[in-house]
Amino acid sequence: MPSWLAQSTPKLFGDLAVPFPLIEMLEKATAQSNPPHLLIAGPSGVGKSTIVKLVARQLLGPGWQATTHVLQARDLLGKPGAMSVFEAFLRPEGNTSSDTLAGRTSLDAFDQSMSVYGEDIDPPPSGVERTPDKGYLPISRLIVVEDADYLGFKRQPYLRRMMETTSTTSRFIFTAKSPSRVIDALRSRMLQIRIPATSRSKMIFTLNSICESKEITNYSKAIEDIAFICGGNLRKAILLLELLSSIDKLDDRKYLQELVNSTTNSSVQHALEEALRGRVHLWRWEKTGGKNRRILKGSMGIIDQIMGTQSLMPEDILSHLHRIITDGRLLFDDKKIASLLVLIANCETKLKRSIHGRIQLERLFHNISNLT
Repeated sequence: MPSWLAQSTPKLFGDLAVPFPLIEMLEKATAQSNPPHLLIAGPSGVGKSTIVKLVARQLLGPGWQATTHVLQARDLLGKPGAMSVFEAFLRPEGNTSSDTLAGRTSLDAFDQSMSVYGEDIDPPPSGVERTPDKGYLPISRLIVVEDADYLGFKRQPYLRRMMETTSTTSRFIFTAKSPSRVIDALRSRMLQIRIPATSRSKMIFTLNSICESKEITNYSKAIEDIAFICGGNLRKAILLLELLSSIDKLDDRKYLQELVNSTTNSSVQHALEEALRGRVHLWRWEKTGGKNRRILKGSMGIIDQIMGTQSLMPEDILSHLHRIITDGRLLFDDKKIASLLVLIANCETKLKRSIHGRIQLERLFHNISNLT
């Protein structure tokens, strides 16, 4: 049985939980005879992947899944032969061939009646099928690069050249949390759509609609708590609602609090607080297995523990630190917040040039301890 998230996925642009001007922008962009490349930016859980699917359905027609090609840029991080994987995706026949994925056409683009589809075809997201004007080639393929802000500065110029030379019948769609990491040469060739975090009122409305469709009762307090906890992440809110409903805990606020505490990285905040107290390395003797052992505590002890038990990458630690500092829960003055953000930005830059992520994190926490 599909999850509630899959069941509640919008089928039309008008059903998206985004501001109305963005819906109009998507409808106009996909209605053009010569649609632009797209850069869809926004925080986690606001519907970037859903928008990509709707745009693909509108541009490519009912058979969009066969001619939509997705590359997850984050999977290339730290992967041996990442450049070869990247080039193999864009040039399936090899580097010596002039054939490129963006340069390939599709018969479906010229005559959609050539393919046979089932009865469960999704409707066109704008309400009507797209019909390009005469004199324009139909769009044959979409090349989607998810988390494009992790591509790095070596691979992005490769895409820029391909956009210019071989994408007559193809379009590129990038998704990103930090569009500033995408080089100007790419951004200038794309229509940028920035999606804000989902408003609390929109989240409550969406969760209420799901509960009503599932005939769930006694959920009003739980929905308000979930909307507050998820902080604009609608995907997380729907998944959390389904989890609580499946174990009949929607009316148990204490259980919700315990669940949130156990699934969020409060340990990263603890590591930050330890660094601000000057305790980056703190060695203690503890008795384990009948023997006294010297155990690393302090900021780095906490970081080592969560990276080991939760399989977090150094980039994930920085992302959590950034969220903790900017969400306003820590009572820092503006000057200290600015100093912390500069340190995190410098660490992120060094991480891209280093294979020893822990060393860069250790240097970051030492720099944070020197702020006090």
